[in-house]
Amino acid sequence: MSNDPANKPLHVGIVVGEASGDILGSGLVKELKAHDPNIRFTGIGGPLMQKEGFESLYPMESLSVMGLFEVLGRIFELFGIRRGLKKHFLANRPDVFIGIDAPDFNIGLELQLRQAGIKTAHYVSPSVWAWRQKRVVKIARAVDLMLTLFPFEAKFYKSHNVSVRFVGHPLADLIPLKPNREAARKALSLQNMDSMVAILPGSRSGEVSRIARSFFEAAELIRKENPSTTFVVPCVNQDRFDQVEEILKEFPDLNVSLVLGRSREVMAASNLVLLASGTATLECMLMKRPMVVSYRLNELTYWVMQRLIKTPFVALPNLLANKLLVPELLQDDATAVNISKAALERLSDEGQNEVAATFTSLHESLQRNASSEAAQAVLDLVRR
Repeated sequence: MSNDPANKPLHVGIVVGEASGDILGSGLVKELKAHDPNIRFTGIGGPLMQKEGFESLYPMESLSVMGLFEVLGRIFELFGIRRGLKKHFLANRPDVFIGIDAPDFNIGLELQLRQAGIKTAHYVSPSVWAWRQKRVVKIARAVDLMLTLFPFEAKFYKSHNVSVRFVGHPLADLIPLKPNREAARKALSLQNMDSMVAILPGSRSGEVSRIARSFFEAAELIRKENPSTTFVVPCVNQDRFDQVEEILKEFPDLNVSLVLGRSREVMAASNLVLLASGTATLECMLMKRPMVVSYRLNELTYWVMQRLIKTPFVALPNLLANKLLVPELLQDDATAVNISKAALERLSDEGQNEVAATFTSLHESLQRNASSEAAQAVLDLVRR
């Protein structure tokens, strides 16, 4: 497919801000190239996108900023990048611009480009359905099309008259419907285990410092009831590995294996997962593993969030099912006693087959060949 005027190849602008966006972006670029290998891609992309021929005008890492104070410290740099991108896209007008995640950066840029007559799409909805719902007004002005990973998000946008397409979740395409526990244990050299509990205390330093000790105290209580239980902690990077290793010095009698990366394999190998709320809960659901979800924020942040959150659940399996499938032990409820009690109930296997069947059904509902669906939606928008 190419543009009619002078048969000029299609130009697609894309901006991603972190590794997860690079994964989505590379899948989208690959699928668009399958429709037309001559499409030109410019903006900000990571190594996976660049491998597909994407022209990145700035390093992706320049947008990878977490936390209010970190953003404030680099606010002028970020504004400068956004101005540079706007200038580039107005001088080299794309047929469509797609912001992938990074909503605080992308939605403002999408608004400016759309006001200049460029078609815009946003891939991965911000959690507007959960809190700060008034943001949907700005989103409606900024985008011609919202591409969502979850069906409940699409429902929210439809109710606010925003053009939306539910494309499914790439992880649901990637993870098999029936994960193989024995194969995962063999790959990790963790065979001959009776009962294995995976512990995922988060990917960020603050998350780990707030919840890891409660998980390890719960592990001690679980071990008292089930002495044959073993515990494995996959750490997202070397910093988290070192942090968890230091915390475990406070638990000298607890035998815990640490693994660098490989969180999905560790979940697949386990009988139960204790984890911090976040995307990992979706991966755990796709692995069909029973879980106990826990989380702690600093007191002031939690107080504010309580007043802003508009959903009854925080864990993605519960949001997808619209009912309490997995326990959520948050803030003051995130005690070792509560976590161990919920864990032991799930290790006893009562009702877990029914939960696994629901997980399978939810997995199937998200399996839509997301990259292909997203590419088709973008091409439909260009033709519109």
